[in-house]
Amino acid sequence: MNEQFNRESLIKEVGAPGNLFLLALDGEAPLGYVRIREGEKRSEFNNHSSIEIARIYATQSSIGKGVGKALMQECIRIAKEMNRDIIWLGVWEKNDRAIEFYRKWGFEKFAEHDFVLGNDVQTDWLMSRKVENL
Repeated sequence: MNEQFNRESLIKEVGAPGNLFLLALDGEAPLGYVRIREGEKRSEFNNHSSIEIARIYATQSSIGKGVGKALMQECIRIAKEMNRDIIWLGVWEKNDRAIEFYRKWGFEKFAEHDFVLGNDVQTDWLMSRKVENL
């Protein structure tokens, strides 16, 4: 985690084209954030335009208090504003709580891919949803 999410790599992401970061704050206290990016063209989407939720996190103490909901609502609003057809994301296959959260928002699994975290190879589910139905 420290190797992949260190200060330098995060600052580099913030400055990279095609990335949009949103912060959830309570006053000045951070509660969560989301990274949306212009994603790769996916063959599964049959040339429909898409946007990727590359990362969405809430602090442990704010889980279950509406932070994830507020961040997801804003992602959807932005996807609609950008006239995207599909919004998608990747989630670790063993993160049942997150998968359930995404399913409640209408996301469905469409593929899998390997994700390397340090030396650990994990499987991510790729999940998507049409923007118009959100």
